[in-house]
Amino acid sequence: MASTGDNTPPVTRRDEGAVAIITLDRPAARNSLSRAMLAALQATLDEVAADERIRCVVLTAEGPAFSAGHDLKEITARRADPDGGAGFFAETMAACSAVMQRVVTLPQPVIAAVEGVATAAGCQLAASCDLLVASERAKFCTPGVDIGLFCSTPGVAVARAVPRKAAMEMLLLGEMVPAAEAHRMGLVNRVVPAGTALPAALDLAQRIAARSAVALRMGKRGFNAQAALPLAEAYAAAGQVMVENLLAEDAAEGIGAFLGKRPAEWRHR
Repeated sequence: MASTGDNTPPVTRRDEGAVAIITLDRPAARNSLSRAMLAALQATLDEVAADERIRCVVLTAEGPAFSAGHDLKEITARRADPDGGAGFFAETMAACSAVMQRVVTLPQPVIAAVEGVATAAGCQLAASCDLLVASERAKFCTPGVDIGLFCSTPGVAVARAVPRKAAMEMLLLGEMVPAAEAHRMGLVNRVVPAGTALPAALDLAQRIAARSAVALRMGKRGFNAQAALPLAEAYAAAGQVMVENLLAEDAAEGIGAFLGKRPAEWRHR
């Protein structure tokens, strides 16, 4: 795992049963997405993806900020490169995009637990998650316009989480959006009292993890695939996922349990 340079991992993982809790752990840097942070997060997500014991993931952060986005000090330092930083900037955008896509393609559902602010690429990361639980004091924004840098890549995730005009308002104004407003827009699933975002997300994750792993994995993959397709193609793709799911052992068990009025015993296959 990549580190911050002081041998302290910028990302940590602990498991509670079938739930993996991934924590951004650079609070002094407001959990900015340095290259080391991105590499550590990518490695941790890949590790979780391969762990068949895990059925749901919670992504959280230490400190007052979920994430302040890209590490602007790191970016500024590379302007001294012979190419003005172009190569480093391209590599950084590619690394960040790979992490965001990994969250989406992770076999397990991912729930963001946001207690503080999530800005720029930090907002992008929260928006990329399947579900988002926010503290009532949480705030979200894409403030690139304030420093002459339109939040183009964060806009990809935000525009897939909220209506287009709401996304453009966030991107054009760069203003902080309180949790309650983010909930109204559809960016946030649930708003909870201050200090309870993580336990609320864990409760949700444990309830999800109690389901069949095969259904969860097929369901997330199928949902994301059909969402990008025209209506007829979406139904065809979703129908194929249903057939695949019906042939799984857990579907036979679940239907049998329902008809027999007994609890299902998932085999996760």
